[in-house]
Amino acid sequence: MNEQYYFVFCKESVLLERCTSSTFTIPRAVEPPTALKPWTQLLNIAPMNDGTPVKAYTIDHPDYIDETRYELCPLRQSYYKLSNELYLKAGKCAELIYWNNNTRYCGVCGAPMKLHTDISKRCTQCGKEVWPQLATAVIVLIHRGPDEVFLARGLNFRTDFYGLIAGFVETGETLEEATKREVMEETGMQIKNLRYFGSQPWPYPSGLMVGFHADYAGGEPHLQREELLKGGWFHRNNLPNLPEKLSIARQLIDDWLKEY
Repeated sequence: MNEQYYFVFCKESVLLERCTSSTFTIPRAVEPPTALKPWTQLLNIAPMNDGTPVKAYTIDHPDYIDETRYELCPLRQSYYKLSNELYLKAGKCAELIYWNNNTRYCGVCGAPMKLHTDISKRCTQCGKEVWPQLATAVIVLIHRGPDEVFLARGLNFRTDFYGLIAGFVETGETLEEATKREVMEETGMQIKNLRYFGSQPWPYPSGLMVGFHADYAGGEPHLQREELLKGGWFHRNNLPNLPEKLSIARQLIDDWLKEY
């Protein structure tokens, strides 16, 4: 049996192996880094770019790990400790574990679901098949001239930073329509000249963020208090606390700051 990467999760944390006192990786070995229980379900995940096989599973208690070799790290914070390839793969593993745990029974007849392929399940009774579902969201950096952008602090933000206007795409909408609707609903403003920036998997738990730049087109800001705590226009020379570097929100802001 060849070495495999083992992505092991305990609640919202992923197991990291210490390389040195300050560097980490994902356990790579022939055998799993923790003892497997009779009920442990090993998921097969798409291999790494170099072809190394990948497995993922969960443990229900941190006492199962050898703390001299490993540590549990919240998935978000693992961005700062892992290579980008390993961080992205950890996110994919977390999403598939979430999907597996939430599709135990058929939504049509209620019978147990069984893995059919690595990314699909089939009902053991009626044969209905299901695949992992993504929640698509848009996020936009609104520009007013070359030096100002609109930033907002959401009610659900864990720390005191300002981010961007964002929201989920509804059925029957294009990405552009969803972006304009979210800006109008949350701020009362109109935008124009949407420019696609990029996208980002957001495994918290199963999202895809699609980022845009846009220009202010009119309207006075009226914040949707159910979503936003604060918001306003900020000059590039006087920005508030910004989102973490792992987020596409920060990537959009950094992209704007590089323009001048």
